Amino acid sequence: MAISIQDFLDLRKNHTVADVRSEGEYESGHIRGAVNIPLLNNEERVVVGTAYKQQGQQQAISEGFRLVGPRLHEIIQATKEISNGKDIIVHCWRGGMRSNNFCQFISMAGIKSQSLAGGYKSYRTLALESFKKPMQIILLGGCTGSGKSEILRELAKQGEQILDLEKLARHKGSAFGGLMMPQQPTTEQFQNDLFEEILDLDVSKRIWVEDESIAIGKIFLPHDFWHQMTISPLVQMDVSKEVRIQRLVNEYGHADRDLFLEIMGKIVKRLGGQHYNAAKEKLMENDMFSVMEILLTYYDKAYLGSISKRKEKIKDIVQWDGESPATFVNQLRKRL
Repeated sequence: MAISIQDFLDLRKNHTVADVRSEGEYESGHIRGAVNIPLLNNEERVVVGTAYKQQGQQQAISEGFRLVGPRLHEIIQATKEISNGKDIIVHCWRGGMRSNNFCQFISMAGIKSQSLAGGYKSYRTLALESFKKPMQIILLGGCTGSGKSEILRELAKQGEQILDLEKLARHKGSAFGGLMMPQQPTTEQFQNDLFEEILDLDVSKRIWVEDESIAIGKIFLPHDFWHQMTISPLVQMDVSKEVRIQRLVNEYGHADRDLFLEIMGKIVKRLGGQHYNAAKEKLMENDMFSVMEILLTYYDKAYLGSISKRKEKIKDIVQWDGESPATFVNQLRKRL
């Protein structure tokens, strides 16, 4: 039996979801919590696809059965392990032959299942459509090193709704934002995870989001979500340069020097040759305070230039000494 995407979102809370697409498709983007049990793996999918193009559908189907046959026991065992004796939900890309065949195979082994109508494609469509729905976003801005992410997390502790884009992107936004961070997800996976976070929020109430560009490292925000950010009010943190420098030293001071220098080389044109050489010299001397001070010359200029074009969006400017996130957030919430 096929279930709608809306029923799927409800039923998955108590049922395991099996994504029967190839491992490559799964890695490109998947539904949070789904377990990958490929009916056809990467290589087999290519073989079947080639057969379909060169010899037609029936030959492709025959080739698929030939390839799946030797692995059928393995597939059923993997499904039994994730089902724990309960019904499961199955999906492929479009809710077609792969998921239907998978359900038939496991039913012969006594495993009950339901398939997602429209497959993963229906989920992606819903996710992308969701970014068009109005949200009460408040942007949290400030120059590099202001501690925006820390304040965002404190807002969540105090009961506010947040979307931590940098956490989802596994990147801190700047050229150095990938240092000491795990590998980034694909843009598709990031968007899926963002959709999942939004599902848990009340979009009629305010949602705090860190002020970001449309790209965070190598991933891109959904265009419709990014548009909502550009028209949302902005609360700007005002933190002294000295405090920001020290925060950056604490955060990046133990980074690999060669890697840090390599990243500096990528922004040499924006930083300027004189500033780059000065920062490189200080880096070799292990004077990270001076390195950060020089880098902020570029980053502050870039951010303040961006803010000057959005003055009408600034709702408030709040000073912070960098000492107590809880006190600052309490003050911030009272002012709004």
